[in-house]
Amino acid sequence: MKACEIKKGVAVVIGGTIYLVKDVQVQSPSSRSGNTLYKVQYRNAVTKQKYEHAYKGDDNIDTVDFVRRAVQFLYKEVENCTFMDLETYEQYTLDNDAIESELPYLIDGIEGLYALIANDAVLGVELPASVELKITDCSPSIKGASASARTKPATLSTGLVVQVPEYIGVEEVIKVNTSTNEFMSRA
Repeated sequence: MKACEIKKGVAVVIGGTIYLVKDVQVQSPSSRSGNTLYKVQYRNAVTKQKYEHAYKGDDNIDTVDFVRRAVQFLYKEVENCTFMDLETYEQYTLDNDAIESELPYLIDGIEGLYALIANDAVLGVELPASVELKITDCSPSIKGASASARTKPATLSTGLVVQVPEYIGVEEVIKVNTSTNEFMSRA
């Protein structure tokens, strides 16, 4: 796979070790002769250590074949989270450190969750494109503020803080984009 095609959630092999892509940042060239750089943040599938590397768009990256299995979030403990395979009812336990970017979206009853499995090892979980979360704390809503583009911070039921329009209030359920951490709409 070329570096310009790499996406979050892909499993790759670097030096014989499996890494899971956590984030990809694209840096456009500042001059005509410059190359677009792809800064990729990885997490080691076994040790959970972070690793970063920059690639040019046509650099080749070795990917790993993995299986996506539909799972259900069961419960969160102090150090890990447990998921259940919806077909085989097998349970998978993952360290909270391994899924730290996914933790703010894990709520009871979340649908569209997948476990990424390669060589009988769970590499991580894949979130749905959006999640519905309840607002637990924000400043009071302002009537008639729908025309303005101003936003305010809102704390959600999982502790995640997102910017929402001024007309949104406490106890409302909103849709949040899981890849950008941004407010999408009311649920």
